[in-house]
Amino acid sequence: MGSSKGVNIGEFEELVLLIIGILDGQAYGVSIRDAILKETNRSVNISAVHEVLKRLERKGFVRFEIGGATEDRGGRRKKLFFITAEGKRVLEHSVALRTGLFQRIPGFSHS
Repeated sequence: MGSSKGVNIGEFEELVLLIIGILDGQAYGVSIRDAILKETNRSVNISAVHEVLKRLERKGFVRFEIGGATEDRGGRRKKLFFITAEGKRVLEHSVALRTGLFQRIPGFSHS
């Protein structure tokens, strides 16, 4: 289920988790890659997205469902990703950690 390594995730893993949450039921490889580009102006290779999705799934932070076949995909089905309860806990931990660190920087105003 969850990772035995704790709740620390890398920056790209965190970004992918956040995008999956934003896409709310419409998160699949290409939509995640496109959202990353839109939100960050950062172009990423689709294979990098797929590798992170596999890693997040192994850690128990995401799960997937197979969507229906569509004509625009030549009858192929999409693998739709969703954040698990463990994935949400990891994101909450990440936000709390970053917020706590920002607050400890003297003279730094985080709004």
